Amino acid sequence: MSADTKDEVNVLQLSIHSVLIGYLAGFKNGRNVLSFAGSFKNDPERPTFSLITHPKFPNAAKLMAEPWARNHRLHPVLANLLPEGSMLELIAQALKVHIANEFHILSHLGADLPGAIEARRMEPEDVPDHVLNTHGKAKAVKFDKVFQENNFSLAGVQIKFSMKENDGRYHLSKGDVLGDWIIKTPSNKHQFVPLNEYTAMSLAALAGVDIPEIKLVELDKLDNLPPINLPGEKQAFAIKRFDRNDDQRIHMEDFAQILVKYPHEKYSSANYENIGKIIYDFSGDGLSDAQQFARRLLVNILLANGDAHLKNWSLVYPDKITPRLAPAYDIVTTSVYFENETRYALNLGKTKEWYAVSMAHFKLWADRSGIPWRVIKPHLDDVMNKARAQWPEALKVLPMDDAHKQALRAHWGKLQEDFRIEAKK
Repeated sequence: MSADTKDEVNVLQLSIHSVLIGYLAGFKNGRNVLSFAGSFKNDPERPTFSLITHPKFPNAAKLMAEPWARNHRLHPVLANLLPEGSMLELIAQALKVHIANEFHILSHLGADLPGAIEARRMEPEDVPDHVLNTHGKAKAVKFDKVFQENNFSLAGVQIKFSMKENDGRYHLSKGDVLGDWIIKTPSNKHQFVPLNEYTAMSLAALAGVDIPEIKLVELDKLDNLPPINLPGEKQAFAIKRFDRNDDQRIHMEDFAQILVKYPHEKYSSANYENIGKIIYDFSGDGLSDAQQFARRLLVNILLANGDAHLKNWSLVYPDKITPRLAPAYDIVTTSVYFENETRYALNLGKTKEWYAVSMAHFKLWADRSGIPWRVIKPHLDDVMNKARAQWPEALKVLPMDDAHKQALRAHWGKLQEDFRIEAKK
């Protein structure tokens, strides 16, 4: 690579709710640098880009004073906007780039990212000089033109699509049309995941968990899907996007972004006390959201969901500035797919074991999160009252596979007495 080539740079303009955030420079040598616009970082009423840039967050001004630079990665706030796993591989293959080329993938998906951030490609003549001086003197160049249909991004591993509902049919979102539903097609690896997720989310709602609208959708109602191999199952799982309202974007971010962790760190770099403390301290209604968070923690244990990692908890910014706990998503009885799974994703009160956890562990969690136990305990009691009274009968009529239902009932019987549910047959 010549000296001239390595100093060439593509630049993306980042904005949120039509407000300029700054400029993301992707250098040919793999360095990626985000420079905040002065108009953004000096505005105390700016829309929230990430909680760590909120004026009330400790050191927010210091964090934005210097460019955010990473070698061969994007900063975690941006990297977590991209898909993972097979979905990322599908997009990278279509773009003919390596899955590690995060800048290029973001440049393609930037018009329809999770939340309200937009990343638009800039023409070289429009790039401000100061952006080119963050890594020595560089030369802005045009982006390579690559055309690929599926230009939306949804974080996560599972194959899923952002789709627009119209008269009972679902169309892959294209161009300036924002999808309002996330559609999760059946898995070739695990059986009956849509039925599992629909059932688990429905039971969670019965226990007082805040969830978006959900549906099971016949596969023949999904239009213009890309060519993917699907099993013989007939239904997909659909969940209404809480970061979209008609054609308006509502900002959100997951806790990997908030805690500045990369996706591969989502199981190992934090615990539920870290999340609880942030929710209680910074939410626009910290008490209510902490109570809802505690309720969901217990529901995940009751439903044998071992996948409630950092990326499956989010904050949402309905007024563009103030964080609130986002509705629940990705609640699945994962134990039916992993033999001998007995652990939830992150530590809670010094344990990850479903069959060891008790109310005492939740009290330790509350104490360490700085949340008064007296405001949490009644919500956990309410979850147990609702689950014991409603779940056994509800499970009979919900569409989960019969073998999965049997496994879930067996799980209920193995929990500590505080959380045991009598399974009615």
